[in-house]
Parts: sequence; structure tokens; C-alpha cells
Amino acid sequence: MWWRIGALSGMCAVALGAFGSHGLRNKVGQRELEVWDTAVRYQFYHALATLLTVTRGAGNVKVPCALFTIGTLVFSGSLYALVLSGEKRLGAITPIGGVMLIGGWLSLALNSV
Repeated sequence: MWWRIGALSGMCAVALGAFGSHGLRNKVGQRELEVWDTAVRYQFYHALATLLTVTRGAGNVKVPCALFTIGTLVFSGSLYALVLSGEKRLGAITPIGGVMLIGGWLSLALNSV
């Protein structure tokens, strides 16, 4: 399951990156494009982290993979929504996703996966 989630997240990161580069270029400002790029980069990093965690699989992969997945949904998802909606208050939940991503990395360190 985690392999599929990581692969689908990577696929979505590529598609969302292309959408940002081509579909949003003339619709939002430079700052919003930078925010979009940050969301795509973090999504892609954590898609790869999920795949590597599953590949290595020497410990409990559920916790770090779940934290990477939920953290990506909250972190990157809130940034995508912020750019598309223009609703700046959505940025208030972005750090929650960031904490989950940090927790995923900490979980890897503690589990020695």
C-alpha cells in the first residue's frame, strides 16, 4: 500500500508541477508561483522518502510513511489551496503538515528503518 501511495504522490507532484509551470503562469503572481513550487518540491521529496522507506523496510514503515503522507496532504495541500483560492488564512495550517513531515523523519531515525 505505501509503495502505491508514494508512487501516486510522485506522479501527482509531476502533474501539479507541470500545471503550476504552464497553467498558472499567467494567472497568479510570482510569489504564488514560488509557493506552488515549494508545495511541489516538498510533495516530491516525501514521495521519494516514502518509496525509499518501503524499499529499505527494516523496521516499522507504517509510522514514517503515514506521517509523510498525511504531512504532505496538509503541508502541500494547504499551499496548493492557498494559491488556487487566494485565501491566505489557509497558510495557518501549513505548519501542522510541516510538523508531521518532521515527525516522519524523526520516526525514521528512531526506528532505524
